[in-house]
Amino acid sequence: MSRQGVFCDGIPRRDMLRVGAFGLFGGAMGLPSLLAAADSTGAKNNRSVIIVFLKGGLSTIDTFDLKPDAPIEFRGDFDPIATNVPGIQVGEHIPRIAQQMDKLTLIRSFGHRNSNHGPADHYMLTGYHPVAGFNAGLTPNNQRPSIGSIISRKLGPRGSVPPYVCVPDMHPSGGAAYLGANSAPFSINSDPADPGFSVRDIVPPLDLDPSRLDRRKDLLKTVDRFQRQAERDANKYAKTVSVFREKAFDLMTSPVAKKAFDIHAESDKLRDEYGRNSLGQSCLMARRLVEAGVRCVTVNHVDWDTHDNNFVTLKRDLLPALDAAMSTLFSDLSDRGMLDNTMVVVTGEFGRTPRINANAGRDHWGPGFTVAMGGGGVGGGQVYGKSTERAEKPAVNPVGPEDLAATIHHLMGVNPKEIFKTADGRPVPIVNGGRIVREILS
Repeated sequence: MSRQGVFCDGIPRRDMLRVGAFGLFGGAMGLPSLLAAADSTGAKNNRSVIIVFLKGGLSTIDTFDLKPDAPIEFRGDFDPIATNVPGIQVGEHIPRIAQQMDKLTLIRSFGHRNSNHGPADHYMLTGYHPVAGFNAGLTPNNQRPSIGSIISRKLGPRGSVPPYVCVPDMHPSGGAAYLGANSAPFSINSDPADPGFSVRDIVPPLDLDPSRLDRRKDLLKTVDRFQRQAERDANKYAKTVSVFREKAFDLMTSPVAKKAFDIHAESDKLRDEYGRNSLGQSCLMARRLVEAGVRCVTVNHVDWDTHDNNFVTLKRDLLPALDAAMSTLFSDLSDRGMLDNTMVVVTGEFGRTPRINANAGRDHWGPGFTVAMGGGGVGGGQVYGKSTERAEKPAVNPVGPEDLAATIHHLMGVNPKEIFKTADGRPVPIVNGGRIVREILS
């Protein structure tokens, strides 16, 4: 089975960027609009969150919740191994993660009611199940604000970096919905694993003549002058947009921002430890961003839809990258004294079917899977809940997307019960019910 192309339901694996870094002359949701959020909130909180979203659905029955005593058609090819926490086992192909288990909590009783990519994505990234008629991931904006956009709206930026960043690009359900452009993410829209990686709007390409930046600024002033002349009375917002465009230029020369986005400044040794691939380098970039003050980073990683050759694909391709990236992220955060203030959440939109299919694969399975969390107020070295004997559904202490969203917001200092209002005045709670899973808190 090719790991490229589209998901089983026809959705492109590498979703096109819908909002974010459109360039300094681009869409309203680009960098200048994001900077406007700085004037909308003065909330203070020292924590950040990194959401590692494994798009397509990680097979947690083969990684975090093995069932070695189940019949062969359920348990699969992999064996459990011990971790550095007595009594907790994980899959044999994530040995480095096993040695970071003291920093992790495994929620083995997670589940929800949708096993389709688009709606399940939306459910996990927003805490809201989409209403009927949702266009399975093809709609450019999500129906409800993503967790990152809510954090951006409520807490605002720290310093000169955006409050919410997506790496390497934005998931279609990672946007701001009715919260508007000021709460939208800044999307890098470039793979940190590429040798020539750079971030447009912040770090100009290495071969860009510095004088071109000044000429671009002069051109923008000319464009704005004509715009003001044509729309002097009608467009009262033009002056505000111009101010934030100026801030965008300031950001391009900000030493903090340049340092945060310059992944080439990292040592070769550490980059190798994370893994010289998209997932590894995106996780390294996420660490750099939270170190610089970004509040929420979503790592959007694709190709986890293992309908065919699940075990070969996991063993050969997917799990080595996950093992290196996730283990190094936790150890790196810990070594730098950042783990207490940085929450990491690792999940897909669902898990995979307990029963292996005729193609040696596992299909979509929302009713039961595992979510891994750690840091930022989440305890380590623990398992919460458990699944049934074949990992088909939670057996005790069920947890769902609403609970996950409520817990993340609570730990980030956002009241999950707060009510937002849409443009037409409809009241919408930040979280659609749900409970804070206090049992996993440190």
